Amino acid sequence: MREIAWITLIFAGLLETGWALGLRYTEGFTRVGPSVVTLAVMAGSVYLLSRSLASLPLGTAYAVWTGIGAVGTVIAGIVLFGESRSVVRLLCILLIVSGIVGLKLCPDA
Repeated sequence: MREIAWITLIFAGLLETGWALGLRYTEGFTRVGPSVVTLAVMAGSVYLLSRSLASLPLGTAYAVWTGIGAVGTVIAGIVLFGESRSVVRLLCILLIVSGIVGLKLCPDA
């Protein structure tokens, strides 16, 4: 059951990346189509996060959820929008990923 919670949490984090990207296209929620899709993806992300909380500690789940969303959004920004890929920025992403992995490996998680 715990592994399913982790898989659910990973999908929730990926959806968080999706809605963060969607915000770029909503133009302040003035465009109906992108706004509806973004809100739906947001709801899905929060729903999956809430499902994972049935088996995972709140602090761990929230940190992993936001970490996956942050890393995914930065990578998407680099790939899709030509944002900076400086060494310092990539090292910071690596630090976030190592924190996520560390939380997964904690015996009480």
